[in-house]
Amino acid sequence: MALPIQYSLRNVFVRWRSTIATVLGIALVVLVWIIMQALAAGLEAAGGTTGDPRNLLIVRKGSDSESTSQIGLDDVRSIQYSEEIARDEKNRPLISADTLVTAYLPRAGGAEGGANVIFRGVSPNGPPLRPQVRLVAGRWFVPGKREAVTSVRLARRFAGVNVGDEIKLGSRTLTVVGQFDAGGSAFDSEAWMDSDEARSIFNRANYASVLIRPVDAAASARLKTRLESDHRLTMRVVPEMEYYAQQTKTAGPIRFGGNVIATVMSIGAVLAAMNTMYASVGARTREIGTLRVLGFRRRSIVATILIEGTCLAFIGGVIGGAFSLLANGYKTGTMNFQTFSETVFELTVTAPTLAKGLAFAALVGLLGALLPALRASRLPVIESLKAV
Repeated sequence: MALPIQYSLRNVFVRWRSTIATVLGIALVVLVWIIMQALAAGLEAAGGTTGDPRNLLIVRKGSDSESTSQIGLDDVRSIQYSEEIARDEKNRPLISADTLVTAYLPRAGGAEGGANVIFRGVSPNGPPLRPQVRLVAGRWFVPGKREAVTSVRLARRFAGVNVGDEIKLGSRTLTVVGQFDAGGSAFDSEAWMDSDEARSIFNRANYASVLIRPVDAAASARLKTRLESDHRLTMRVVPEMEYYAQQTKTAGPIRFGGNVIATVMSIGAVLAAMNTMYASVGARTREIGTLRVLGFRRRSIVATILIEGTCLAFIGGVIGGAFSLLANGYKTGTMNFQTFSETVFELTVTAPTLAKGLAFAALVGLLGALLPALRASRLPVIESLKAV
């Protein structure tokens, strides 16, 4: 014979203080876990949505990022007129030899400190090769005029990078003439300028990478094979989107750290839930004995207490998940250890993450109620009825 649901509800409301403490404790655990997963998901989304599937990125063989790569001027000349590369309406090859440098910029709003920001030097065909980057204010830079464009998100986090501002880079000054929106991709963490000017200002003899758009998939495969097999060039050719997806290694430690923190906190949550259920069982000793006399079986009592604990934890999970949604889309930044610059991204709370958080909360409640439920089912009937 099963116990009525009203019995569990009455016990929850009678012991409302311990109930609230348990629910809020589990809500905090779920909230922290979801936020950490949202940080990792945001970083992965920034890298996973960067680039164009038609493009190939060329870096020096052995380099794990553009910041450690060098492509010589002669190497660029040997690549740019390959027949496999597509051309624009002016019959120019769709290729951009990029220079990647970092500069320290102060925080916006008078906040203390600052961070390194990537300044990407691009060739004239650099912007057309990246259609996800849209100019939203001002105009594109003109080569030779010491001009730059910055991302909108970058301008929100750093001072002096809005249209009309001047950026001091060593002994040179750049004028910001435009702003772009890169749609949440890794380019939102960059400022762009002319590639040859970047090499001149930062005294770089070589380029960092070369971005190309082959005519078609077959041409892409031929070009990749030819360049990588040419021992004079020592180049590595990867699809642009694959390259940026590999650059989100920072998300791994964040996700791992979130799991470690959640594990430690969940142990405390399990103990809290267990303490609450033990107190509930202790206060209901006589009731449990009476239920046994009335014919309720041990398994019914165990099931009732397990359901109580699981439902309380699930409610905590719902609360924690609801509060985590307030952080969804929040824009922040973190250090990219591949380039030693700040990566701007936004927290991304996904439906699978919320579902895992709720399942995690229910598991915590189930584990917390298991031992108290078994203890309740094993109480001797006569001793239970004599309890005060």
